[in-house]
Amino acid sequence: MSHRLLALVLALLATSASAAEDRPSRADLQKALSLYERSGVRVRGSREAGPGIIVGAEGQVLTSVRHVSLEAAQVEYGGKTLPATVVLANAYLKVAVVAAPPGTYPAAPVKVSEESPAGQWLIGIRQGRGKQKDRPESARARKAPEPFIDVDLMLPAGSPLFDTSGRLVAVCVQRRGPGCRALPLDAVKRQLAATPQRVATP
Repeated sequence: MSHRLLALVLALLATSASAAEDRPSRADLQKALSLYERSGVRVRGSREAGPGIIVGAEGQVLTSVRHVSLEAAQVEYGGKTLPATVVLANAYLKVAVVAAPPGTYPAAPVKVSEESPAGQWLIGIRQGRGKQKDRPESARARKAPEPFIDVDLMLPAGSPLFDTSGRLVAVCVQRRGPGCRALPLDAVKRQLAATPQRVATP
């Protein structure tokens, strides 16, 4: 085998090994599932309900705009249904942030980056039905019209997406074909910064 051919084979093997290492391990999947079980909630508006994820220790929840009414929503957490104030509801971005009553909540670790997650392996949780258990699944994020990404995971709007380190990096905002369209947290942060904050009344 010539040196040039050997170098090419070694390069291909290195690329394949690197790609395999990038794929989430069973431990990565289990970590994401544990975070979801700890910090996942259900958000209910006047018409629809769906998943959300606690992103602030004071009770801020990230979800889909479909699950909130104009001024209020409810957060189902810890066996209780809590009233929540709408902090952000953006129809174009299809995302919402609501605030549960003051308290201490188990917020998921987050990663806010200006770099798009496109190309990275992301982990979502497929909710079990009936006696089926929730299970984690992974797929590579793909580019979509800015600021969105597409992920080949059939998850409902409002579902969190974690990276392989167990950090929340995006939220599904719309079912799309065999997967979902998602919004990275950086876009949520920018929109929150541009949105006048509402003060919850006691």
